[in-house]
Amino acid sequence: MIRTRRLRLTPFLRDLTSEYRVTVNDLVMPFFVVEGQKKKEAIPSLPGIYRYSPDKLVEEVEKIHLEKGIKAIILFEVSRNKDKTATASRQENGVIPRVISLLKKKFPHLVIITDICLCTYTSHGHCSILTEEPKQRKKKNLPDTVATDNDATIEVLAKMALSHAKAGADFVAPSAMMDGQVGAIRKRLDTHGLTYTGILAYSAKYASHFYGPFREAMQSAPGHGNRKSYQMDFRNSREAIREIQADIQEGADIVMVKPALAYLDIIQRVKSSISQPVAAYNVSGEYSLVHHYKNGDREVLIYEIATAIKRAGADLIITYHAAELADILNATYQNLQEKRE
Repeated sequence: MIRTRRLRLTPFLRDLTSEYRVTVNDLVMPFFVVEGQKKKEAIPSLPGIYRYSPDKLVEEVEKIHLEKGIKAIILFEVSRNKDKTATASRQENGVIPRVISLLKKKFPHLVIITDICLCTYTSHGHCSILTEEPKQRKKKNLPDTVATDNDATIEVLAKMALSHAKAGADFVAPSAMMDGQVGAIRKRLDTHGLTYTGILAYSAKYASHFYGPFREAMQSAPGHGNRKSYQMDFRNSREAIREIQADIQEGADIVMVKPALAYLDIIQRVKSSISQPVAAYNVSGEYSLVHHYKNGDREVLIYEIATAIKRAGADLIITYHAAELADILNATYQNLQEKRE
């Protein structure tokens, strides 16, 4: 008889022989930022997650960075200033550049990543500049699909990334899924001497139904149509490798798979195909499902999910559970062991 259980008999043995370990160093905490002061706005579909004004955000970052040891955050602006061409997205004195400056002064070693997309800044809610409005297409008897101006959009994304990089962002993270967006941003940053600002590319971002709570948080649901003409078809896996290879060739330093839980096979396939670090985004819908899970220990479930994402091959895990996970991972051995037992 082969007794494989010998390595599972005691907690110490299981820890000694475990193949994968999630650490606080793996975690990236997302934050939503709004203009104003002393604001902390609840998001009904994301319990425990809030929209913060810059002053309140600094207080929250201090808790998760200095007290919990999380070393990286990703910032999303929730803009109330919207128009057809996303004008507010590329202002050098905008909310995100100001927040970056505030955070860098207080936490100089914090790794700051900023989302580069237009959905929260456009009046139509899409991630791009549009060539035609739905009414125009209807008059021409054209299908009611999104008429995306890819090349005009990447120009705006490059300007947006530049404003964040100038303010001190360590990484910009283009998420609009426009062709050539990474190359356009890399060229713009390099031209302005920002060669050490990194790019974390949303390379394999699927058109997923797990994004619902995020769109509520960002107030960015499309006013018409959907995003399937630029985000990836969830039935495809080879396409993910193609997208990722293209982004790496254009200058991506880190690539991302989004969502995470329903796409563990994609994470694994990507990890085995490239040498660059791989990030996975444990998205809002996945967070919400866990939050409403009633049968069992929530903390152990959160830890199990993070371990599954790590086991699939993710080097970084962007998750709304980051603060809770940090508490779990920073707990004394005895407390953690009691939960496992």
